[in-house]
Amino acid sequence: MSSPIYVAIDTPDLAKAQHLAGQVRNHVGGLKLGLEFFCANGHHGVHEMMKFGLPIFLDLKLHDIPNTVAKAVQALHGLEPAVLTVHAAGGRAMLEDAKAAAGTKTKVVAVTVLTSLDNGDLNDIGINGAAEEQVTRLAELARDAGLDGIVCSGEEVALVKKIWPDGYFVVPGVRPAGGAMGDQKRAVTPREALDRGASMLVIGRPISQAEDPDQAARAIEATL
Repeated sequence: MSSPIYVAIDTPDLAKAQHLAGQVRNHVGGLKLGLEFFCANGHHGVHEMMKFGLPIFLDLKLHDIPNTVAKAVQALHGLEPAVLTVHAAGGRAMLEDAKAAAGTKTKVVAVTVLTSLDNGDLNDIGINGAAEEQVTRLAELARDAGLDGIVCSGEEVALVKKIWPDGYFVVPGVRPAGGAMGDQKRAVTPREALDRGASMLVIGRPISQAEDPDQAARAIEATL
């Protein structure tokens, strides 16, 4: 069974990205390529990372009017990412069009509430209530729009799994026990996230910034 760990490769430097992927390729289930990497390297960079033979999670968090997002998703067909993100806050029509435009091999998942936000941050942008309420609301929207799943923190994944038993749940901001939180405000350990229903664990700095990334990946894998 493939590991649920996707290592977050958040660097604009293609050579560094390739080096990290080469180090951890035997102890992770896939590679997460985000906005920083894609803006610097585009399709070429993704094709280069595909050479490692691991599934690609293309985390672009698309958010625009429905037609623009659909055209953007279509433009990514040649990359055939295993998973692609859009923002749930884009609304039902945008979500439906994104899913309709995706290739058959691509799961489209909706970002609910970023793991760098807490209840105070949500209040600042006009969203009243707790993060879990907003996550639940957007999870139901994504489910009803026909998406494959959502991105949420480990604190909410058990809650949304109850209302979406067959959903695909991406949990970022995962931190090993005792690890530094960095800019994550709603994080859990890899084991906790998996026990609560996570389908994919996105782990960045605890692996990428470790003295020995391969050993770090193996140590996390051993806890699962």
